Amino acid sequence: KIKSYSKKKKKSKRIKKEKKTETLTLLATGLPGMPGTVLGHGTGAGERLLAVTFNDLAVGGREAELERAGTLAANPRLHHVVVTGGEETLPYAELDGPLTDEPGPCLVTAARHRARLAAGSADHFTGYGARQVLDAHPARLADLLMDRKRRHLVRPVAALTKADGSVLVPARVYGAARRLARTPYRVGLEVLAERLMQRRFEEPGGAVGASLAALTWARPGPAARWLTGEALAEVSVRLQGATHRSGVGPGQHPGDFRARAALARHASDLRVLEQAVEIRSQRLHAPFLDNQVVRACRALPEALRVRPGARAEILRTVLEGAGVSELPPGWGAPSHASSAAATRTGLRVAADSLMSLFGTPLLAQAGLVEARVVRKALRAAAEGEPLPLDGLADLVSLELWLGRLLARRGTCWTGTPARARAVPAGIRPRRGALGAGASGG
Repeated sequence: KIKSYSKKKKKSKRIKKEKKTETLTLLATGLPGMPGTVLGHGTGAGERLLAVTFNDLAVGGREAELERAGTLAANPRLHHVVVTGGEETLPYAELDGPLTDEPGPCLVTAARHRARLAAGSADHFTGYGARQVLDAHPARLADLLMDRKRRHLVRPVAALTKADGSVLVPARVYGAARRLARTPYRVGLEVLAERLMQRRFEEPGGAVGASLAALTWARPGPAARWLTGEALAEVSVRLQGATHRSGVGPGQHPGDFRARAALARHASDLRVLEQAVEIRSQRLHAPFLDNQVVRACRALPEALRVRPGARAEILRTVLEGAGVSELPPGWGAPSHASSAAATRTGLRVAADSLMSLFGTPLLAQAGLVEARVVRKALRAAAEGEPLPLDGLADLVSLELWLGRLLARRGTCWTGTPARARAVPAGIRPRRGALGAGASGG
């Protein structure tokens, strides 16, 4: 049963089985009956729930998370399994895999996820999407201004000021939020089209810079900087054409629009992940992406969601409602530094295979990228240059997916149902083979 989170801070009992798998595990231990027992199996006494934690031996930095996981798994209803992985589970280490319905950045980390999921049981619960469902997008600051709730900007702006240490932060953040609140969606698309034509892909650093950059209706994707001028021009022209259509616009506040878009992208990547790491007889669950849970999260007031540490506070209250009151120090504040370090290490380890992949890439044959530019970016990122790693993951995963698609076509049936025939051999990649879809990239 899901209750909405009212303005008086009535937090639901199950509103969020989200954020982390730790939260899901703690909630599951409080379920009545025999959690962990597969229907029709077992002795009737019930089985302990299996809690799986991944430990990356190739890259350190997760010691605190492992310690917290061990503390949480001390529950007598849990059986804790630590899955270790070396260089063979680094991102980009294994570039072979099944053909999914669509490409996704998770293809470069499929082996890493598969190693963790293989240690799970028939039903594996994950914490995917909690950040996208619970956290407030920085653009929601503009929503608060549009709803005349200026006083609720005080806490998030104060947190950014403390992180940056500059007295100019409040004026900069307020000014950017005010501009976005006064900018129509049509104008936002025009600004994006102009940025693409001028190849402006600056990535400001720090929490303040990232928040200011996010205070827009739309911005170039992380891989846009490596696209060819022709591809960028085509996208720019299409954006400008969209602004001339009548009724253009989402009919929403910019923050709500950006949050929905981020959630949709994450859910799409999860669908790809389910296909890439599929294990026979195992069901992968993401409870926080359940429709009812998403609706309950959207009922949270924006004034609450923009507060620093709101996600951990909400989840802590949820766990207290489920009977879990003692949490280890540092719970609810994970670090993503180790993930970035693992990605860079994976780029270095898989340098040869990546250079081979982009020797004659299909993306270059389609006119979307230049192979030399992508290879240079991969080498620079492996050496530690501050480049958007998620953009490189997009390029590599798309190139992998296109290669698998062309290789698979030789084993598929083609033609009309009345005259179906098997293609005897694989379709050899050639220049212009993807030209018909190049403009859609």
